Amino acid sequence: MFSEINKWLNIIDDVVWGIPTILLILVTGIIMTISTRGIQFTKLGRAFKSIFKENEGHGELSGFAALCTALSATIGTGNIVGVATAVLAGGPGALFWMWVAAILGTATKYAECMLAIKYREVAHDGHILGGSFYTIEKGMGKKWKWLAVLFAVFGVLCGLLGIGTFTQINGICGAIQNALDPSVSNVAFTIAGNAYSWSTVIGGAVITICAALVIIGGLRRIAKVAEKVVPAMAFIYIFMGLAVIIMNATRIPGAFELIFKGAFGAQTGLKALEGAAMGTVLKMAIQKGIARGIFSNEAGLGSAPIAAAAVQTNEPVEQGMVNMTGTIIDTLIICTMTGLSIIIAGGDVWNSGVSGAALTAKAFSTILGGDGKSIQFLLMLCLVFFAFTTILGWNYYSERCLEYLTHGNKSIVKVYRWIYILAVAIGPYMTISAVWTIADITNGLMAIPNCISLIVLSGVIAKETKSYFEKYPTL
Repeated sequence: MFSEINKWLNIIDDVVWGIPTILLILVTGIIMTISTRGIQFTKLGRAFKSIFKENEGHGELSGFAALCTALSATIGTGNIVGVATAVLAGGPGALFWMWVAAILGTATKYAECMLAIKYREVAHDGHILGGSFYTIEKGMGKKWKWLAVLFAVFGVLCGLLGIGTFTQINGICGAIQNALDPSVSNVAFTIAGNAYSWSTVIGGAVITICAALVIIGGLRRIAKVAEKVVPAMAFIYIFMGLAVIIMNATRIPGAFELIFKGAFGAQTGLKALEGAAMGTVLKMAIQKGIARGIFSNEAGLGSAPIAAAAVQTNEPVEQGMVNMTGTIIDTLIICTMTGLSIIIAGGDVWNSGVSGAALTAKAFSTILGGDGKSIQFLLMLCLVFFAFTTILGWNYYSERCLEYLTHGNKSIVKVYRWIYILAVAIGPYMTISAVWTIADITNGLMAIPNCISLIVLSGVIAKETKSYFEKYPTL
């Protein structure tokens, strides 16, 4: 039964993440880059300086809090588990296509967040409503409301069945088990032939309870947790990644050679791709690299604009720049460290039979040496916090989508919170392949209406950007 479900999920995934969707995302990034005159290159320094700037205006969050809330949703299992699955499925070349998606996606992230602030609304009780659904409805016109509704529906599904719940808690419990009970010697119960250890059961229960306590508190509590946890967890993981790179500086050129060769279809030592035709290897590298890149940084999905819309600011362009730094931090820094670590570790690690967080842990342990237990424990902590904050961030995103669909019906939103928490609770017991395939499908479906709106509104994006920099040529 499970194999049949996985088969159909893979068929749907191949359709959703086929050539049309990949081209749509890449073309959107190219058009946004042209419309903004390469803002990700020309204004990156200014963007980082703007992160800690105090803003005035309507809104619920500071610019830094909104960035941390957005990062809490993006820095998650995609950075550890997602990169590992991308390399396993598409070879080292997948990392190159993650970079391409991130570089173009930085301009996309700027554009979608800027428009979200421009077209946001204030609810009767004073809280801010904004996101790609309002960008589509107000920017493109009422006749396109069906596309806004479609985006919101996909946003709810993405939070409930994709990025927000199953992948995150599944990754957390996988890391806990890998660190505390890798041989599954303390079995709590078995489902359909799959044994689950007590570490998975207890870890899943604790994370679910903690998530429930924060989620019930709403946006301000989520933002408060994100402001404290996101910078700390990113620092710890970056420190570990830098240690790996510094200790293997002489092997970096060889790793990049494998990445660039694999990116264009060459065999690179991964057993899963051995004997495959060059076209097949190239397709897998592009498909998995871009899909996992989008999963990780969410550029083009239309999720980050929901948090950006709540910022206290009167300058949409400035907050758009702040939010685009998230793509740089998430993919070009954190994901690159994970990918390089796995590639440097070599073919024996890639072909060891482990996947997900266990593969990343094995790569770090192989390189940094020792008994591996301390490295696995640190990686487990990073993954737990990464994924926990993503659970919180995506609850907020999907709630706002539901609020749009129900015209602000608070009772339905409150019921949804408990359904979301229930999804977190059952996530540890789903198979990893099914979990990630569902996440890929919901991501792709969410990106399609959002990218269409950005292309249609590219003229507005160009005009707003030009006007702002003419008005404020310096920070």
